Amino acid sequence: QVQLVESGGGLVQAGGSLTLSCASSGSILSIAAMGWYRQAPGKQRELVAAITRGGRTNYVDSVKGRFTISRSIAENTVYLRMNSLKPEDTAVYYCNLNSVDTRVYWGQGTQVTVSS
Repeated sequence: QVQLVESGGGLVQAGGSLTLSCASSGSILSIAAMGWYRQAPGKQRELVAAITRGGRTNYVDSVKGRFTISRSIAENTVYLRMNSLKPEDTAVYYCNLNSVDTRVYWGQGTQVTVSS
């Protein structure tokens, strides 16, 4: 049973920072990529940032220069450092893991609220 446990969400004022963490555990053949998605009320879930097994990263345009994704291979953990937060970053953030055998796993989500 694979589990993704997220932490680090909360309430922050505009311009502030938060760091999300996602720890994976269980029987994972091998991780191909991990990432963060978010879903705001009334909107579709969107990819925020992802990092591949080889360390390649990509970001949605709206967070480039403000968010940084990183990982600890030894701990099977991925992080999302979010700086200069804006009210439009308010959403539930979900951790995502893609294994090399094409399985996809999701965390339970963590709420990020940015007040103006």
